Amino acid sequence: MRRTSPAGRRRLPGSPFDTPEIPPPPVEQFAAGDRVSHDKYGLGRVLAVDQDDAVLIDFGAATYRIASPYAKLVKL
Repeated sequence: MRRTSPAGRRRLPGSPFDTPEIPPPPVEQFAAGDRVSHDKYGLGRVLAVDQDDAVLIDFGAATYRIASPYAKLVKL
């Protein structure tokens, strides 16, 4: 039986669960009067911001309160 030296052995890859955590993207900041686009409701204008945890948006046909994080909301 042939013995191999530790330098000759191939290192196994690390666990896929040991990957470094990627920080979440920063939460978009909105102000009253900003133009926005929503995937479901379309184009709108921010009417008010509730303590950086929700925004009130007028989409023309209706007004919606959208809570943070704003996954489908994009500032234009």
